[in-house]
Amino acid sequence: MKDNSEVIAELKKIVKQKGLKYTEQREIVLNIMLHANAHLTAEEVYNLVKENYPESNIGIATVYRALSFLEEVDLISSIAFGADGKKYESNDKSHHDHLICTKCGKIVEFFDKDIEDRQDRIAHENDFEITGHSMQLYGLCSSCK
Repeated sequence: MKDNSEVIAELKKIVKQKGLKYTEQREIVLNIMLHANAHLTAEEVYNLVKENYPESNIGIATVYRALSFLEEVDLISSIAFGADGKKYESNDKSHHDHLICTKCGKIVEFFDKDIEDRQDRIAHENDFEITGHSMQLYGLCSSCK
């Protein structure tokens, strides 16, 4: 797991490599994501920006653009909720998979070594190199059953 300054430095490097202008708005949104203890919607990120950086004057459209850019350069990832949009998380955590409640939207992160080992074995048996994966299991949480 990288510390936040390493992730911010990585953002600066990516922006420079792409020939883009470094913006404080992207850094603020990334900082929100790095400190988040939950998966956040764009609106939740926007509210946290307003709460924690009131002087920044960042609009909701800028938050959406920043999230899209950060996802494109693989600093954050998202889980799609159909018509309900996306929820985002930073990619600075160790690998994990998700249980997602289809009724209330609760997300439970989990890691299972047996599942990971089985995926690696299946890939090896098929002469396939895994470069990444995401597992999302949908159902009802204990509160919604």
